[in-house]
Amino acid sequence: MPMPLFPTLLPAVFDADQRYSVDLHMHSTASDGAMTPTELVELCAARGLTHMSLTDHDTMAGIDEAGQAARQAGLCLVPGCELSTRWQGINIHVVALMPGGVQGPLIEGLEQQRQARIQRAEVIAQRLEKAGLENALEKARQQAGSDRPLGRPDFARALVAEGLVADWATAFKRYLGSGKKGDVKAHWPEIGDAVRWVVDSGGVAVIAHPLRYGLTRRKRGLLMDDFQAAGGDAAELVSGQQNPDSTRDLARQLVERGFYASMGSDFHFPGSHAAPGSMSVVPRTAAPPIWQHPRLMHLRDAPPGPLAAASAMV
Repeated sequence: MPMPLFPTLLPAVFDADQRYSVDLHMHSTASDGAMTPTELVELCAARGLTHMSLTDHDTMAGIDEAGQAARQAGLCLVPGCELSTRWQGINIHVVALMPGGVQGPLIEGLEQQRQARIQRAEVIAQRLEKAGLENALEKARQQAGSDRPLGRPDFARALVAEGLVADWATAFKRYLGSGKKGDVKAHWPEIGDAVRWVVDSGGVAVIAHPLRYGLTRRKRGLLMDDFQAAGGDAAELVSGQQNPDSTRDLARQLVERGFYASMGSDFHFPGSHAAPGSMSVVPRTAAPPIWQHPRLMHLRDAPPGPLAAASAMV
């Protein structure tokens, strides 16, 4: 009997301390990643992944290229993006998994995000110039190497290149991290608005890396409650490397709300602490895997390439 083109590899439940060939949170040069979409797909294939999502910041411009590469590499690609939002004055990221590509309200939402990023970059540049980075906008643009909207990592690399900080991590610690001069969030939409863009466009909204915001357990629960009230029903149970006890506690919070559990490395560039598919193991949990979501269940039997034509990319 011939083997199926793309064998079913994804289980219906999470077993104890298992690793899976899935990474649903990664970035390319379409936003602030260091690898082109094609290079990223090739790296994922080399590392043995079978399912991946390209989730660039506030854009799906790299999906068409990634889809072509995924077809050639024999990977299942889920079109996606990572939206910047606000919740109680905190910058919260929402991963949008879009099996039908960008459509509906998300088209206008991504254009709104693009304009917000342009305005935000101008404010960041003004603040960093006062901190000693002359011609900050121009130097960040040089680091980006393209005309895409700039992000904080571009300014971080500019700070390093000008010798104002020793490395990328220090740039965020001193100037760009939460509460610092370059942490500008006023331009982002409220989280409920972004969730509705995703859900009303046929996608699945996922709280990105919920353990990274420095929230207490109670406040993280309130975030999930507000997210759920807006129509969201998933969170990243594992994002990169995490404390096992914290992961199990997060799993309990997901189960309490009936959330689906997603997973991703948040990969940006080679040589960092993350790599495609590199993340903590998933504990045994009653939280269903994200691929059990009614809008994503065909992931388990999907052929190589994007799940659907991702047209009208922004």
